[in-house]
Amino acid sequence: MDRISRRSQGLKGVRFGDNRISSLLFADDVVLLAPSSQDLQHALGCFAAECEAAGMRVSTSKSEAMVLDRKKVACTLQVGGEFLPQVEEFKYLGVLFTSEGRMDHEIDRRISAAAAVMRSMYWSVVVKKDLPVDLRSYSHLRS
Repeated sequence: MDRISRRSQGLKGVRFGDNRISSLLFADDVVLLAPSSQDLQHALGCFAAECEAAGMRVSTSKSEAMVLDRKKVACTLQVGGEFLPQVEEFKYLGVLFTSEGRMDHEIDRRISAAAAVMRSMYWSVVVKKDLPVDLRSYSHLRS
């Protein structure tokens, strides 16, 4: 997948500081980034062509398009004559991305996950009074 991505990368991408990023890769997942829908369609076409050259194809049933913008913008992308559905949010590597670029849902989700861990730890460690404590086993910590 890395080789396919490197071969299909053009000069376009999204600027983050001094870097220009055109794709994110993890296992067989790929996120293509571009500054415009035309650039993204071009990048998607190049990526699909490299996949076909390697004997693979882009799964349109598992692919989606999303535009990061404060207002709703339509983005009609095609692969092999099939249009990709446009979504308002998606999760990639456990991080929730929204089309408006807002982090509210992601922050709330992470706070909820942390609270669940803390509740679990509280009930399994703090509340249980039957945990054996043998201070003799910690004697090596004293000097």
